[in-house]
Amino acid sequence: MLREFPPPPRAAEFSELIKKKVEEIKGAGGTRETVTVDWNEQQAHVEVIDLPLGGLYFNPGTHRIRAQRSHDADRDEALEKDPWTAESQSYLKFLLMASPTDPNLRDPEFDKLQESLKQFGQNDPGLVTHQGILVNGNTRAAALRELGVQSMRVGVLPESFTWAEINAVELSLQLRKDHRRDYSYINRLLAMEEQASLGRMPEQIAKEFRIQVKTYHQERWILSTIRELIDRSKSGGGVALKLVAWEGAQERLKELHRLYLKLESVDRDQAEVLKEFRLAAILLDFSKTDVRHIDEVFLKEGFLSRVLPATLAEDGSNAAQPDVVSIPGLDDLTVPAASSAVFEARSLNDRILRATAAVRSANPELQDRAQAQGQSVLDGARTAFDEAIDAAGRSARLRKRKQMAPARLAEACASIDQCVMDLVQALTSRSLDEEAFDEAVLKLRGSLRKLAQQADRGLPVPGDGVAWLLEAVTAEGSR
Repeated sequence: MLREFPPPPRAAEFSELIKKKVEEIKGAGGTRETVTVDWNEQQAHVEVIDLPLGGLYFNPGTHRIRAQRSHDADRDEALEKDPWTAESQSYLKFLLMASPTDPNLRDPEFDKLQESLKQFGQNDPGLVTHQGILVNGNTRAAALRELGVQSMRVGVLPESFTWAEINAVELSLQLRKDHRRDYSYINRLLAMEEQASLGRMPEQIAKEFRIQVKTYHQERWILSTIRELIDRSKSGGGVALKLVAWEGAQERLKELHRLYLKLESVDRDQAEVLKEFRLAAILLDFSKTDVRHIDEVFLKEGFLSRVLPATLAEDGSNAAQPDVVSIPGLDDLTVPAASSAVFEARSLNDRILRATAAVRSANPELQDRAQAQGQSVLDGARTAFDEAIDAAGRSARLRKRKQMAPARLAEACASIDQCVMDLVQALTSRSLDEEAFDEAVLKLRGSLRKLAQQADRGLPVPGDGVAWLLEAVTAEGSR
């Protein structure tokens, strides 16, 4: 959510330096460099000056690394208390250089940016507040510092800007189509959530992010689902999954949402079970094509229940399924609980969530035994899902082969129906190429003979359609 940060140290002194440099630029005459920012649905042109890089502060509220901040809980807590200390600024720089999907790794895109700055210098100016806080260009500032550059060209926002306006300007700049390094997926979701918390309508936010309104609602559903999963992943020791665990799952989550809406209108329980299974498969890092095999047929055939170990099939908490559940805040009002299938699917996914949180946790207080147990759960779940998805894939390929011949024949029938209409028009206009038509009919006769020959060999008890085909071809051959 939006937060108002206190001024950094020596803010007044830095503000005076900025005012002085702006006045010098204006007094120098000639063509001045400016940068355009979108503000309150209008454009403003602000002066660009050269500022010492060491005096600029990384923006603790930047949307670029919002999800990654939880990577190190202790450093994130220190950052929350005071974002302007050397330690907090160092943590922000570390995250700006790190991979969005795994902050333990350096981002290759950052290295490309650094190499570009080394070869060609700074093409576009950054953007700062009057107190020297970077609004746009945080990543560029980190790369320039790595290169040992002493100064940076930046545009200066008006002194009256609030943090709400600062965040709005950052979003508008980052979401321009010509921006080189996009927000990571989860950070885009968080930015949308922040805009909604400010009271903006879905239509406004969708326009700002250059997406359709239905896509905006899809993104909000996905973030809500992720937050629910994080809450469910919490164990007794307080270990939980982090938002970055879902970076890279964008397409799989979107496909899940589309299928969930389709099934929910027909059978909500089936939709919930499929949702739990697909989320578990995503968490176990199955590919998009693998996850697609978890569909209605996957549930109907029970592919997972056939291979799921008893230790995973049972609820780890041994809690009995409730018949009804209370509505928070309305203790006297209850509604029917989820079906047994939904309860079992959620219980399985809860165990996978907690095990993943334990294995991925960097908490030094977490015992090796707990992590080993978590890894054992994940190994068993991964093996079971792998076998179930493989069986579902084989079944899908078999169904496709079974349906291929009838589908081809249906296409041929549609083509013949169209041919009838074309023939009528050609006869009416006396434009039919009779010789070509006769040759095509002979090819059709040959194709029907081949079809009848194979049907006669492979179908010991032919139905009415095949029986007609065999009779027609036999009668034609006896002439």
